[in-house]
Amino acid sequence: MNVVYASNDGYARHLGVSLYSLLDHNKEAEEIQIYILSMGLSEESKKRLLSIGNQFKRHVTVIELGDLKERFPYEVDTGGFDLSIMARLFVGEMLPETAERVLYLDCDTVVCASLKRLWESNLDSNMVGAVMEPTIYSSVKETIGLSPEDPYFNSGVLLIDMKRWRGEHAQKLLMDFYSSKGGKLFAGDQDTINGAFKGRIKPLPPRYNFFTNYRYFHYSHLTRLSPVYKTIPEKSFKEAKKHPVILHFMGDERPWKQWNLNHYRNIYDHYLSLTPWAGAPKEKGSRFYMVLYHLMDYATFLCPPIRDLISRRFGMQMINSRKGS
Repeated sequence: MNVVYASNDGYARHLGVSLYSLLDHNKEAEEIQIYILSMGLSEESKKRLLSIGNQFKRHVTVIELGDLKERFPYEVDTGGFDLSIMARLFVGEMLPETAERVLYLDCDTVVCASLKRLWESNLDSNMVGAVMEPTIYSSVKETIGLSPEDPYFNSGVLLIDMKRWRGEHAQKLLMDFYSSKGGKLFAGDQDTINGAFKGRIKPLPPRYNFFTNYRYFHYSHLTRLSPVYKTIPEKSFKEAKKHPVILHFMGDERPWKQWNLNHYRNIYDHYLSLTPWAGAPKEKGSRFYMVLYHLMDYATFLCPPIRDLISRRFGMQMINSRKGS
């Protein structure tokens, strides 16, 4: 199994948590090769990450990407997101030819079970496998050439056919698509992958990338927002809620933020306590905001239209401000 992460020093702690959880739940795997695409990871962070690999007798390779801006022949505006999100676009160039299949994981994920079945998933003739994100704004889909009927996928977990990726020059397809959009999209890497690989992404069960805020969504609400989500059985969605294989901490309710009330925060805290970052203080935040955010979660469960109203009022405002920035 080949697993790749991408991180700067600011996310090294979260990468350590994800890496530890991955290795802890996949001890039976015959081989796990970890690749970390680094954008300025400090020597101390590298040392800590390598020590986690050594603890499980697994090999961790750190590959320095350097200044990502230099890899783009045009101006890039990630709309407030750190440029490190674009690193996954370069996996074909940075990883060895021997890696014919790769599982990419975002740093803000925690692995809760074996990844054997995910790793062995049949991608058919698709470039990648990913989990749908039905709550994406329709304006985002429209910007990248997707119709309301088209699926949109989250890029936090990607199962990649590297032979096909290299053979079909995926990196050039991605770079050309991003260039055609002026090097500026709402979710740069994710929108680029969805737009460039339209019709070439295999839907994976939601348990392989369960967004923690989806705990409060009803299946019927998600299928109303995106009718194509009906291709995912309701049973599969409910299974993901109860037994997620990979948790993805999306939204503002992050477990490393002070005062957060994330339902899954204890899982993150548990694995943090086992890493060299044990005892790291939480990021300062507003208790008032965290309480309000959590109340919105419950409002989502009790009355979905309230979430839609909040999303339209403030979510679209955020998108429009990014477009104008």
